[in-house]
Amino acid sequence: MTVRTRTTRERGLRVDAARNYERIIVAAGQAFEEDGPDVSLEEVARRAGVGVATLYRRFRTRDQLVRAVVDHVLTTEIEPASAAETDDPWHDLVTCLRATVDVLAGRQVVSALAREANLTDPQLLHRYIAAMDRPLRRAAAAHLVRPELEARDLAAVVVMALATIHPGDPRGADRRRYLALLVDGLRPAATTLPPPSTTS
Repeated sequence: MTVRTRTTRERGLRVDAARNYERIIVAAGQAFEEDGPDVSLEEVARRAGVGVATLYRRFRTRDQLVRAVVDHVLTTEIEPASAAETDDPWHDLVTCLRATVDVLAGRQVVSALAREANLTDPQLLHRYIAAMDRPLRRAAAAHLVRPELEARDLAAVVVMALATIHPGDPRGADRRRYLALLVDGLRPAATTLPPPSTTS
């Protein structure tokens, strides 16, 4: 059997392709938020510094591009926040929740596009829940949160906090206020929460 060795040129092309992919994703995220949901893919390509043909080779539809932006935000901004650890599990858990809310608050157009096109990939939600499971278990082991909490409860807290965003509060005072109120409900209490539904 002959093993074909990749040429330097082929390796260079792969590096260039990965770099272009990253540039397109970052440019798309910025363009959606700054120019609105109807921004053209041509404008995204211009911002990324690539040709339109290059963009369409990677993303045949706007929906594919939106899904990739959502995945990129989760991978580069939200998951790293959930992985950071200090010697204070409660601080780490709250920091994760705040980071998620702040990131998604700055991605309202992309989030809306994903919902409208039904692009909220269940795998992405499961990834987020899995990422939040570790800080939740650490806080539970230290008896700093309700023992009956599940990681999906944290996802619901994020959704509820995001629901408080409105145009009259551009600095996010309300979302921070209500996130603090929601987070306080995670602490141990004399009463037990009602059980969740059987669907995850």
